[in-house]
Amino acid sequence: MKFFQKMERKFGRYAIRNLMYYIMLLYAAGLVLQIVMPGIYWNWLCLNAGAIVHGQIWRIVTFLIYPPMSMSSVGAAPMSMLSDLLFNGIALSLYYSLGTTLERTWGAFKFNVYFFMGVLGHVLAALIAYLFFGQMLLLTTTYLNLSLFFAFAAMYPDLQFLLFMVIPVKAKVLAVFDGIFFLYGFIVGNAATRCAIVLSLLNFLIFFLMTRNLNRYSPKEIKRKREFRTQTKIIPQSGPRHRCAVCGRTEKDGENLEFRYCSKCAGGLEYCQDHLYTHQHVTGGPQGSVQ
Repeated sequence: MKFFQKMERKFGRYAIRNLMYYIMLLYAAGLVLQIVMPGIYWNWLCLNAGAIVHGQIWRIVTFLIYPPMSMSSVGAAPMSMLSDLLFNGIALSLYYSLGTTLERTWGAFKFNVYFFMGVLGHVLAALIAYLFFGQMLLLTTTYLNLSLFFAFAAMYPDLQFLLFMVIPVKAKVLAVFDGIFFLYGFIVGNAATRCAIVLSLLNFLIFFLMTRNLNRYSPKEIKRKREFRTQTKIIPQSGPRHRCAVCGRTEKDGENLEFRYCSKCAGGLEYCQDHLYTHQHVTGGPQGSVQ
């Protein structure tokens, strides 16, 4: 946690703001490309490790244009293509919403690190599968997008989605189904496929280990929290005592949330651990100016 905070203070100014906007532009370009020239992605742009080691290094970046849903009906009837475009549009809108929400919650630097760690994991998975297992895995952005959803479900587990526009399903339930999908692929797949699944989701595991205060899981800390909860049961709780000035979360939104006051902000504002180092400081004055 402290290591990542130091990295954020040092390199945070280089983060790409509103990263999902540019990713959506890439997805939209890939969607148009599949309609106009359906074979060019698989022949020249996908994450093909064999082609990369033979000099086609642009594939490390160009594989990112593959949209969350593919055009399975390219060249088919107009109505079939129209339905594909509709579902692709819904998928793009969904992932843009997920990404921008995570960026607002974490800050641009943390979101950049998470996303590009996923990209690096995909590239490493393809290269290892080719060089060590002799398997040619043509990875797209599927695992990358699902790792984005895992992160969202971890931050907002009780947020509801409308499945098929009708059935309300919580994010944590959908994440469980995604986990079952990955587990099945890990069990039935070969060594190269297993390597690809692990490495492509490694950003989810590493990032959350890097950005969490692991001291809270120590036996001493667990005992202290248990004693505190026991003592506070006899005290009537009228309302939350802490509230983040950015996202509005309180200690009632999760027992693992921590809050700190910012010494640089006027008015005694406090922030959760996700916004303590990423918020804009509020100075004094009649307008409450932001710097």
